[in-house]
Amino acid sequence: MTPATWEPGAGPRWVTDGGLETDVIFNHGVVLPHFAAYPLLDSLEGRALLTDYYAGYAAVANQAGASLLLETPTWRASPDWVATVGGPATDVHRVALESVVFLAALGESLLASGALPAGRHDYGSFRVSGTIGPRGDGYVAGEPAPSDEFAAYHSHQVAAFAESGAGRVAAYTLTTVSEAVGVVRAARGHRLDVAVSFTVETDGRLPDGTTLAEAVDNLWGQAAPDELLVNCAHPSHVAMALADDDTWASRVTGLRVNASRQSHAELDAAEVLDAGDIDDLVREHDSLAARLPNLDVVGGCCGTDVRHVAALWGVDA
Repeated sequence: MTPATWEPGAGPRWVTDGGLETDVIFNHGVVLPHFAAYPLLDSLEGRALLTDYYAGYAAVANQAGASLLLETPTWRASPDWVATVGGPATDVHRVALESVVFLAALGESLLASGALPAGRHDYGSFRVSGTIGPRGDGYVAGEPAPSDEFAAYHSHQVAAFAESGAGRVAAYTLTTVSEAVGVVRAARGHRLDVAVSFTVETDGRLPDGTTLAEAVDNLWGQAAPDELLVNCAHPSHVAMALADDDTWASRVTGLRVNASRQSHAELDAAEVLDAGDIDDLVREHDSLAARLPNLDVVGGCCGTDVRHVAALWGVDA
């Protein structure tokens, strides 16, 4: 929960990472089956890559005077996706546990080395958060289903994150209110803080056509999360959803944006990485952030790497 010493509107506190999967695939030449990054945990080489990856964002946090949100590489580690990748059902539990242990140890190592100074903030120099992805594709609206069905589905990952000691879970690239409600209910069942993040198309609407304003209002009417983010869209796309009198904007606590202005369909079909224009990204992000009074978490999504996130925080990569 938000510490009493932090006043909303005081500016973001948490640096998080960028587009892990696109960075690994396009910048490091590593094949990720079905866009799943969690298999990197199963090799020394993969863990070394992840260590270097997260260390880059620790350097950003250090320069920015912020804390580091270490989010597990488990966006594609829910039951259906584990089966698609070809692993046993038990991998859902195993991967969630191993990812939290790995990042907790990494955070402590960063502290010990001075990469993250201890005692900077009363809410800690780093926090480990369990990452959840959508049951479906994430770029298109998922199959309609009741929220209780989504709650049962996501409870597999949530339970493992709770067992691991992670106090927070965050579900990214959600395309429907029903799934967001299900994630919140699953997290509440395991007494975890929960963040949900919708994605939007170029018109500022969710992939199922729901306006962002409607989605936020409906979510709060059924199962309010602790944090609300928007991810996997260029800041200009998110800004399309805003009007001068939108009270829902005050509920947004985080942004993980794309560098590219392309649509989800264009990105899905792309064979080369669109890393966008960093100067344009910063301008649009700053303009959007000025309209989100409670922004607390800033990172990137598809097409971004440590250079983009550093620029968003106004520091060197």
